[in-house]
Amino acid sequence: MNTRTYLRVEGAAVFLAALAGYLLVLDGPLWVLAVLALAPDLSMVGYLVGPEVGALTYNAVHVYVWPLALLAGFLLTGVEPLAWGGTVWAGHIGADRAFGYGLKEESGFRETHLGGL
Repeated sequence: MNTRTYLRVEGAAVFLAALAGYLLVLDGPLWVLAVLALAPDLSMVGYLVGPEVGALTYNAVHVYVWPLALLAGFLLTGVEPLAWGGTVWAGHIGADRAFGYGLKEESGFRETHLGGL
């Protein structure tokens, strides 16, 4: 397997673990899953300004640090919506990576750290 394939398989594993965790462990509401699953892609609005801003806004919300911060917040406070948000957000990133949508390059939306789309 090449590096890109490893990263895509890893993304699929994150997605499946997040989905299972949300549905089976957290037992979160399905409507929250549906809304939060699409929310990170609102960051693509930055592409209306240009490819540099678009890459910045997209990449800012498509890294695992923010969902992990929400999950850490849940562990510290016990506030369950933090766990829902962190889990679904991580799952979204994992699904994107599984389908080959990596972090964006400033040269354009179709150029990612996983290769071209």
